[in-house]
Amino acid sequence: MQIQDLSFAWPGQPPLFSGLSFTVPSGVTWLGGDEGTGKTTLLRLMAGELQPQAGTLRTSGTVFWVNPRADGCDALTPGQCFDRVAQQHPALDRAVLDDLVHELDLAQHMAKRLDMLSTGSRRKVWLAAAFASGAALTLLDQPFAALDKASMGVITEQLQEAAGHPERAWVVADYVAPPGVPLAGQAELGG
Repeated sequence: MQIQDLSFAWPGQPPLFSGLSFTVPSGVTWLGGDEGTGKTTLLRLMAGELQPQAGTLRTSGTVFWVNPRADGCDALTPGQCFDRVAQQHPALDRAVLDDLVHELDLAQHMAKRLDMLSTGSRRKVWLAAAFASGAALTLLDQPFAALDKASMGVITEQLQEAAGHPERAWVVADYVAPPGVPLAGQAELGG
């Protein structure tokens, strides 16, 4: 993804970004910054969920993004959510998805609606879908939040594998870079 001269401000607020430019290469890019610096807003812009006031964002291929606060899947089971993701991302790898359902201990939750799951389990559903999606660009907002230690290890392993991928790119927005993951790029917001 190419981001060129991006500017964005919420109504009545000072700009979050003004003239922001950077490239997201294949592999894992860390998007850092303190609370309120615009990490989630930038992911939403990259996903096309928000429109910038100025500048351009260009990507080749599909983008995977789920806004956990507004995903619209509360009444669906994880399997139904995965089916929805497969419709949007035809390259979704069901074998990878099945492995992640097992590794993230989601099998026991497959018949439950998402609104019946803990925050951590909901997050694991979307992380499994993200890594299996086959999207050219995958956007992850604080992927380790609300996860147990074992699940954090699984996600770290997935990011380590993603770091060496020659064609897919991941952007991880978090306060600190994912530990033990070689970064292809990084951008820090705020001052």
